[in-house]
Amino acid sequence: MSVPEGPVLLTGFEPFDGRPTNASWDAVRAVAAGWRWERRLVTACLPVSFRRARQELRALVGAHAPAVVVAVGEAAGRGAVGLERVAVNVIDARIPDADGSAPVDVPVVAGAPTAFLSTLPLKAAHRAVQALGVPVEVSGTAGTYVCNATFYALQHLLARTPQVRGGFVHVPCVPGQAADGTVGLPTADAARALAATIELALSREGDERTSAGTLD
Repeated sequence: MSVPEGPVLLTGFEPFDGRPTNASWDAVRAVAAGWRWERRLVTACLPVSFRRARQELRALVGAHAPAVVVAVGEAAGRGAVGLERVAVNVIDARIPDADGSAPVDVPVVAGAPTAFLSTLPLKAAHRAVQALGVPVEVSGTAGTYVCNATFYALQHLLARTPQVRGGFVHVPCVPGQAADGTVGLPTADAARALAATIELALSREGDERTSAGTLD
């Protein structure tokens, strides 16, 4: 896949559920602070809202015509960066979003396909991030909350422009903020993982044919 001209769009999420920060937005800001590529970088902080996150993301894609879109979310219970493989067309909210909405067993987009796959070079990114010494996995589920819904809405939108690469990455909480005692991941490491993923999305055609699957 040849990457077209255009900027990189990188999004995170606002703080939510009583936390003072959101690791995804911290990591996005760190990537922006160290940006070194000639392509313009557009960043945005999305609300943790099923409705507004997708609306704002759609508006950003329309306004900037990006070549690569990487949406980033926080996964409080994880200890590794999650390169998300698949977005599913279902919302099953365990807690309400920032607007008080908590849909259960409803589609992200009515009548749309069951799932979409990321178009980022996940296997190559997995190897590159491992080489940096940052814990990373190719994840088979982005959950059923706002992160997955935003990921699905993005891939549904980008299906109209298959030359544009897009996908979703989960980053763990920063150390000390996970309620379940998960160690977390420093922002600098999360940012290095994102930067490596973006670099490969811009420079590599296709992906590696290596296994990053799991048995469960």
